[in-house]
Amino acid sequence: MRHLTLLLFLVFVIPIMAQRPPVLPPDRIVDLTYPFDASSVYWPTAEAFKLDTDFEGTTDKGYFYSAYRYSAAEHGGTHLDAPVHFAKGRHTVDAIPLEQLMGNGIVIDVTAECATNPDYQVGVADIQKWERSNGRIVRGTIVFLRTGFGKRYPDRKSYLGTDERGAGAVAKLHFPGLDPAAARWLTQNRSIKAIGLDTASIDYGQSTLFESHRILFEKNIPAFENVANLDQLPAKGFSVIALPMKIKGGSGGPLRIVAFR
Repeated sequence: MRHLTLLLFLVFVIPIMAQRPPVLPPDRIVDLTYPFDASSVYWPTAEAFKLDTDFEGTTDKGYFYSAYRYSAAEHGGTHLDAPVHFAKGRHTVDAIPLEQLMGNGIVIDVTAECATNPDYQVGVADIQKWERSNGRIVRGTIVFLRTGFGKRYPDRKSYLGTDERGAGAVAKLHFPGLDPAAARWLTQNRSIKAIGLDTASIDYGQSTLFESHRILFEKNIPAFENVANLDQLPAKGFSVIALPMKIKGGSGGPLRIVAFR
């Protein structure tokens, strides 16, 4: 969190004191959000993103004007799962403290393992391997799991394992996720703010009990799903700001998430 505080101070406070606009070098900013459009990946049973035009063109008074309507399920595209999604009485999306949605980040890279096993579950051993190379996960860290599946987005068949829709498609899902044992280990042995990954769910595609969701959310740890561009981040040494749509009482919502290297 000190890294983020210093960054915000350098970007915003010092320029204000010097009476000049804040500037952050573009090559230090990484957009971790996919655009929302008709190709955005949603759960097979969920309503996909739709954008309708109310008006677009020149008005009768001669000026250009455009306005649109969108609709979609909460959980699709780059989005946040609020703890209440799988844990009764835990944080809704609007109740998650802002400080929990920003902080220092790390990336645990398991692309090699996932390349040969689409049902791979990131385990305790993967986390401990990262720590042997990078040091103990610091309190208040935001953890990202890089499976390599981001390069498949938004090809539903490649990314999800099936491009079918409806309840029958759920059993055909194949993509990596977090092993419930690793979720439990993180909640019991480390103190993280949030966790995200470049697949459609924090639980792997073949999960039927969604145990990693339940374990994390019981402890009010939110999840970021369908995160983009994790290949552009180092293993550590970057900061994250992840702001979801503030849906009152919501179980999740679209997420604009950026990293600062």
